[in-house]
Amino acid sequence: MLVKQISVFLENSFGRLAEVTKTLGKANIDIRALFVADSSDYGVLRMILDKPEEAVTVLTEAGFTVSTTQVLAIAIPDTPGTLDQTLTKFSETGESMEYIYGFVGRKSSEAIMVIRVQNYDPVIKAFEEAGIRILKPEEVYGI
Repeated sequence: MLVKQISVFLENSFGRLAEVTKTLGKANIDIRALFVADSSDYGVLRMILDKPEEAVTVLTEAGFTVSTTQVLAIAIPDTPGTLDQTLTKFSETGESMEYIYGFVGRKSSEAIMVIRVQNYDPVIKAFEEAGIRILKPEEVYGI
């Protein structure tokens, strides 16, 4: 049920992000979603990719520092107020969210939210009880 997210640690220098995207493109690996958190010295590029295992190998061989994290991907209607309803349900679990980012897929009218927490079990249970669709990895990688 959890999706593999690839994180790449980058020096905050001109063209460094383009080096990552070029490396992935040459390997025919498609970026499904990305998020960059940065400071003045470095950044963390978080990505959902169609071939995460291959991406780790390719990026590591290219000299990048790469890690893999498990994240939860859910699908919610792409309409006003549904993110609020989802986050309200999430807050009822008592879990702390480390981060969240979203994107709209090309194959449906749903928005995809990627969520990172320490303990997924209560969150998954609460979302399932609320009828929030939890995506399988192959659904996310194929978006």
